[in-house]
Amino acid sequence: MNQRNETLDFRLLNEFQRDFPLISAPYGLLAQQLEVDELEVLEALRRLHEEGAISRVGAVFSPRRIGASVLAALAVPAEQLDAIADEVSAHAEVNHNYEREHDWNLWFVATAPSQPHLDRLMEHIASESACPLIRLPLLEEFHIDLGFDLSSHARRRTAKVMTRPAELPESAWQLEADEQRLMAVLQNGLPLELHPYALLAERAALDEARVLQLLESWLARGLVKRFGVIVRHHELGWTANAMCVWDVSDAQVSAIGERLARQAGVTLCYRRARDLPTWRYNLYCMIHGRERTKVEARVAEINRDLGLHAYPHEVLFSLRRYKQRGARYVDLGGVACV
Repeated sequence: MNQRNETLDFRLLNEFQRDFPLISAPYGLLAQQLEVDELEVLEALRRLHEEGAISRVGAVFSPRRIGASVLAALAVPAEQLDAIADEVSAHAEVNHNYEREHDWNLWFVATAPSQPHLDRLMEHIASESACPLIRLPLLEEFHIDLGFDLSSHARRRTAKVMTRPAELPESAWQLEADEQRLMAVLQNGLPLELHPYALLAERAALDEARVLQLLESWLARGLVKRFGVIVRHHELGWTANAMCVWDVSDAQVSAIGERLARQAGVTLCYRRARDLPTWRYNLYCMIHGRERTKVEARVAEINRDLGLHAYPHEVLFSLRRYKQRGARYVDLGGVACV
C-alpha cells in the first residue's frame, strides 16, 4: 500500500469515530475534508471493513437507555472452553465473548429487550453450560466508548466524562414503531454507498428526512453515544487488552471512578454491581495496549497515582476473542432480536 492510501486509511480510522455527518451524502463531505474523491473514501472504507479494521460505520447505543444488558462470566473447565464459548456465542443476545486470564475465564456481554428476557437468558446459559455464572450489571458509566485515538492511544480530551446513575429506569426510552424499524436496519451499520441514509430509509419504510431527524434526536437525547467509524482494536495492533477491577467502598467508588476515567490510557471505565460472595469487585476499567509489559506498567502507575493499590484488585488480560459485534435490539420486523 502506498503512503497516500496509508494516510487516508489512518485518517478515516482516527478522525471520524464520532460526529459523523448527518447529511444526504456524508461520504462526499468526508472526501472534501480529506481532499480525495468520494469513491476513494467508499473504496477505502469497504476494504477496511473486509480486512476487519472496522466493524461498521454506525451507532453506538447507550447502555441501559434501551432494553437491558449485563456483563457476565463463567468458570469453565479448560477442556470445555471452546465448546461452551461457541454455545454462548450462538445466542443472538450475546454481542461480546472473550476468554480472560482468570478462574472466571469466559466473559461475555448480553443485551435483551427487557430485564425478564435477560434473566431467562442467563438462567439458560447457566443451565446449558453447567458452569458457575456471575452477573455484573452496570450501575454507573464514567467513560464508555467515546472514541479511540490511534495516534497516541489516549482518549480524546474533547470527550466529556459522564456519569449515569443506577436509578435510570429500564423504560427510560420507549421506541416508536418507526424508531424500531430504523434501529433494526441500522444495527449492521450505515451502508457504504453514495446515499446511505436514503437506503436506510427505503429498508425501514421511512423517508430520508425522517431517518436524519431520528438520528439527530437519538444523539441529542443520549440514546446514541456516538455515531461514526467503529474500529476493531485487535486488528489494528492493540492486542494487549486488560480489564482491571477493584473492590472500592460504595461511598468512594463514584468519586474514584470519575478520576480513573480521566487517566491516560483508560478506554472504558464503569461501576458494576458485585455478585457476592463470589465476586467482590465493583470498579472496572479497560486499558488497550500493543505490549503487555507497557499495559502492566500503566496499571501500576494508575494504582500509585490514585492510591488504588490500597484496594483489593486484579488485572484480567484477554486471551481469545470468540465474538465481537454491536448489540442487537430489534429485528427487521421491529421486534426483539432473539
